[in-house]
Amino acid sequence: MSDQVASKKQEGGKHYLNMEIQPWDVIDTWPLVEQVAYYRGNALRYIMRMNDKDTPETNIRKAKHYCEKLLEVLIEAQLKKQSQLMQGSE
Repeated sequence: MSDQVASKKQEGGKHYLNMEIQPWDVIDTWPLVEQVAYYRGNALRYIMRMNDKDTPETNIRKAKHYCEKLLEVLIEAQLKKQSQLMQGSE
């Protein structure tokens, strides 16, 4: 996806951004249902631990970051599906 914004930033450091291949690059090769589960699960993790680790603000930012990535994945899947439908009708 050319508009991937979530992958170009990181909340809480730069350790993933400094990697040639980021964990999200690997996760994005998984089947869609597994990608969705991973990004939803991690957003939930940060919301659930909001008051237990780091600051609430940090955890909300991290949860938001995962939600942004999830939205990108879902939009990408929808665009891919629409493209396949268009190619099938030609």
